[in-house]
Order: sequence, then structure tokens, then C-alpha cells
Amino acid sequence: MLQKNSEIVMQQLKPGDVVLDIGGWAHPFNRANYVLDLGPYETRGFYNRTFARNNPIPPIGGTVEVFTKETWVARDICAKEPYPFRDKELDFVVCSHTLEDIRDPLWVCSEMIRIGKAGYIEVPSRLWETCRGMERGITGLSHHRWLIDIEAAANSIRFLQKFHRIHNWRCSLPESVLRKLRVEQTAQWLFWNGSFEFREDVIHGEEEQLGEMERFVARHHTYPPLLLAADARLMRAAGLYRRAVNKARRMLLGSQA
Repeated sequence: MLQKNSEIVMQQLKPGDVVLDIGGWAHPFNRANYVLDLGPYETRGFYNRTFARNNPIPPIGGTVEVFTKETWVARDICAKEPYPFRDKELDFVVCSHTLEDIRDPLWVCSEMIRIGKAGYIEVPSRLWETCRGMERGITGLSHHRWLIDIEAAANSIRFLQKFHRIHNWRCSLPESVLRKLRVEQTAQWLFWNGSFEFREDVIHGEEEQLGEMERFVARHHTYPPLLLAADARLMRAAGLYRRAVNKARRMLLGSQA
């Protein structure tokens, strides 16, 4: 969670507010009364341990853990079973850098709205997730399943499958763009009250998927036209080659029948 937004959340909370952190195992929100995560209480703080030597991550939600082993709920947050809280029982729900990782973020959003009166959601920005350079040979992070767009003014979240084609250079942004991003550009967030809108956009067909990703890239970076044209010719040639190989394979199999 961005430190400045952690401070805003802390300023909004009243002393008696009951707070839940969904997916907080890697870097818990310390002010939370409850934490809901598949990871166990004993191994909490993975990011703190992993980056502590070279790039320490400051605590969020204060420096003292309010939750305890007894209020740590270890369970699959995507299982289609209601969370162990009544409707609107919780004053505030935090879900930071979790929705992009999991198989069913829509279910988690629906449960957040059911049990929480208000909350805070943070995910990687789509701009950051579309950049190369964080892990060798891929775009974004390897364990992220979704491209997410948050429209704070519309109080809505849009989920789009992170298609494998995004690892092609035409569908992603170069490392030079990544290096220029400010901290605030690496994430996007939503402070919600009462409810929020959420949906998954489903795109069928290779051309439509490529078009969606290439249009996003074009809004943030311009590749040389000659390079794009050369790549388009190469892709057409590769398609013709694949079709020829498949035709020859079918003919060979037919002759052996």
C-alpha cells in the first residue's frame, strides 16, 4: 500500500472501528482487527522479510499489530463460501495488492461490499503491469493474473484477463517507461463508501485481444512505424508458415490412415 494512502486511511478510522484486511499475509495492515488470508499467521510479513535487507518496506496501518493469532482467519478467500462476518458488520475493509493475484476477484469484491461499510482497494496500475523489465523476459509480474482499471470518479473497477500476448513487445511497454514512472503511477486505488461497481470485460479472438493491448500501449509510448510494419510482416509470414506446416501434417496423417 502506498504510504500516503495508509496515512489517509488511519486518519479516517475512529478508535472503535472494526477493520478487516483481506489478503494481508504478505504485508499486513497493522491496524486491522482481523486478517483474512490463505497464508498462516506464523509466516505473515513475507515482503518485510524478503526486502528488509536492501529495500526495507515501512509498516502500514501503524507500527503495532492490532490483530492477533486468534483473529487471523486462514482460508481461501476465493472459495464460494461467505466470509465469517455479518452484512455490514465491519466499519472498514482493506484489500491492497491482492485482487490482481487471485482467481476470482469478483467474488472478493462482492463479499467486501456485503460485510463492509467502507473500504480501501489498491492494485498495480495497468501502466505499471504493462511494462517490461521487472522480471526477465516477461511483462509485469509473473504471478499477476489480471489487468485492472480503476475509475475512481465512476466508483468502479474493471478486470481484464492478462492475456499471454502481453509478453510480446508490441503489446507491452519498454523498460525505459518503467524507469520513468513515479511511485504514484505504479498503483491505482479506490476509497469506497457503501458500495462500488465491478465487472470483468471478456474479449474473444486474437485480433480483438491484440487490439485492446496495442491501443493501450499506443496511448503511452510510440514505437517506430518501420519497426511496427516489419513486425507485422514477420507475423504474417509466421502465420503462413504455421498453416503450411499444419496442412502438411494433416496430409501426412491422412496418407498413413
